[in-house]
Amino acid sequence: MVERLGAPQPTFSLPPLSKIPDEREDKATDGKLVTTTFGPTGSELPKIPAVVFGAASFSAFYNDDDHISGVTPLRVTRLALRYGINAFDTSPYYGPSEIVLGNALNALENEFPRSSYQIFTKCGRFGNTRDAFDYTPEGVRASIQRSLQRLHTTYLDTVYVHDVEFIADLKAPRTSGDHRSALGIEAAAYGLEEEDKATVCGDGDREVLAAVSELRRQQEVGVVKRVGISGYPLPTLLRLAILVKNTAPYKPLDVVMSYCHLNLQNHTLLDFKAAFEERAGVKQVISASPLNMGLFTPVQPVWHPASDNVKEAARRAVELCAKASGEGGGGGLPKLALEYAFHKAREIETPTVVGLSTLKDVHENAQIWYQVDKLGLGENEGWKKRVQAVTDLFEEKDVGVLDYSWETSRLPSD
Repeated sequence: MVERLGAPQPTFSLPPLSKIPDEREDKATDGKLVTTTFGPTGSELPKIPAVVFGAASFSAFYNDDDHISGVTPLRVTRLALRYGINAFDTSPYYGPSEIVLGNALNALENEFPRSSYQIFTKCGRFGNTRDAFDYTPEGVRASIQRSLQRLHTTYLDTVYVHDVEFIADLKAPRTSGDHRSALGIEAAAYGLEEEDKATVCGDGDREVLAAVSELRRQQEVGVVKRVGISGYPLPTLLRLAILVKNTAPYKPLDVVMSYCHLNLQNHTLLDFKAAFEERAGVKQVISASPLNMGLFTPVQPVWHPASDNVKEAARRAVELCAKASGEGGGGGLPKLALEYAFHKAREIETPTVVGLSTLKDVHENAQIWYQVDKLGLGENEGWKKRVQAVTDLFEEKDVGVLDYSWETSRLPSD
């Protein structure tokens, strides 16, 4: 359940920390800490860990009420911090996520003071209809104030304007497919020609700019440290990032986050990242959802927005990797997908937001990052063959979904 601004807030209580288990499984494995960080040199702000905790897991999108209201979220948060996964991505749109995360961090303040971690949250989206978005300056301020209260903090390290593609004016020749031509022969159709850099396409763009402007005001008074936008379609994010840079006060975004564009099925962020940095001046690009929002798991979320052909291709990939695991391939598609995403993200120095629900999830993600970062897993020939088998499947003529971005439809009104 997503609580709109002004609505009554759910409450969750935790037992005293001394009553919460802190066993061997709650401890990080020696030598396997996530120590790699990414970010611009010379910045006053701390760099971002290579692995960012995706706290959408503290919501009904991925877990049931018993899980969310219990002590597991605190234990998972604590273990992540012990591993060096000390940045957390949340949102008002993720139901109780901010509240659950804030309670956990507040309870852990003696072991992990506020200065030891970063909080990334969002503003502007509170539901699944057009009317559930509020990009007004007043709405942005109210959202930030509520997030501060929920997260038990006086400042937020990063705030994104959430899911900007649903509000910004549509400027694209198609709403699904492979969008890499936006960087070349179809730049004009996507509004990405040099002459388009300061073009406001309509009222939707103005709403996005207004929200960014309010975040800048919050940044000036120290409440927000980084200002960014988040969403799915890369051409739209790039167009808006360029527009922000070329609109008064002519200050580039600090960060842009896209999801499901650096994984085994779609890795087009590899093509777009340089444009964000060079054309839009974005200081840091972040990738989320290495498992394609659960598409690469044996049980796909029923709410997943991907087209049927993408879902079917993912099911085939799960079966392919399950068979390979039985023959010594090891770990199945989820493990291979994480390995691939971490490997590619490391190559382009991009933090990866990954959802963590259980202690096992944290241990496994830290172990996979260690194998990629310290042991050079990406250079293993057997591993490369397993990756190639999956990408070949996505590229087959009867499948044809490699680098395919699904449609992000306009939202209905209430």
